[in-house]
Amino acid sequence: QVQLVESGGGSVQAGGSLRLSCAASGYTDAQYCMGWFRQAPGKEREGVATIYTPGGGTYYADSVKGRFTISQDYVKNILYLQANNLKPEDTAMYFCAAGSGRRWSGGRWYCLLSVPSYNSWGQGTQVTVDS
Repeated sequence: QVQLVESGGGSVQAGGSLRLSCAASGYTDAQYCMGWFRQAPGKEREGVATIYTPGGGTYYADSVKGRFTISQDYVKNILYLQANNLKPEDTAMYFCAAGSGRRWSGGRWYCLLSVPSYNSWGQGTQVTVDS
């Protein structure tokens, strides 16, 4: 299984930006989906954004569309999440994950936002947004 290490979290004011990074190693052929998830205290873990590797589609939760961007550096094996216009409700522990849940749509593969579709997880990085 792939090993994942997140970084880049922190505390920002509402409207601010952060770029999260996830360094990955030890990929397997079956783990072609990468994603960012988050979990706030007392809430279930939820999908934020996913990307199909290589060259596939990206998919976002409605709550972050237009504000967050997922991307991947295939040479360095780093997954990114650019989070702009942050809101207090974005406060959570953010995790990156690798897995294989996917669907075919419009001529390309997209990775699912569902937690059970992912079987490798990082330890997380905390994002706190102050109002």
